[in-house]
Amino acid sequence: MKPKILLLASGDGSLFQAVVDAANIGEIEAHILGLVCDRPSAPVLDRATKSGIATYLVPFDSARETWNQKMMEVVTSLKPDLIVSAGFMRILAPEFVENFKVINSHPSLLPKFPGAHAVKDALDAQEAMTGTTIHWVDSGVDTGEIIAQVQVAILPSDDIATLHERIKIVERRLIVETIARLLLTLEKRYV
Repeated sequence: MKPKILLLASGDGSLFQAVVDAANIGEIEAHILGLVCDRPSAPVLDRATKSGIATYLVPFDSARETWNQKMMEVVTSLKPDLIVSAGFMRILAPEFVENFKVINSHPSLLPKFPGAHAVKDALDAQEAMTGTTIHWVDSGVDTGEIIAQVQVAILPSDDIATLHERIKIVERRLIVETIARLLLTLEKRYV
């Protein structure tokens, strides 16, 4: 039996797709349980449907505590070995991250530029270098233990869109490599 991973995403789903594609060719040895999404109109839902991946919609349309409870219920019922936040734009409750192993991909070299505007923040700070970080999720905002990072140079011609796209290219590769590495430790439980 392969380790079970659950993906969380809120947007277009390019990171989601990279993980699914890697699993389909055996680069990631895991069973993908499904996708949890918080936005009913997110394009990632179409990607999941086209890939034959189950979707679980938990819209953020109620009180925070109610949403936290719904997330716990959905994820607890699926029993994942690893949760991958791949562009999921919600902060997870402390109880959630205490009960599940969750990794996140972030478009900066943490601890620099945490939060939702990391690419803009790096440009505004006139940094020469930024990148992407895969980290464990804790109860803070992008404060968990760093697992892996890759640098991306900031070019004089970069704007938010061009820089973010170049980061995403590196980010897709890094998340696949990191998941594959983490799953090696999980796989030992199933041999």
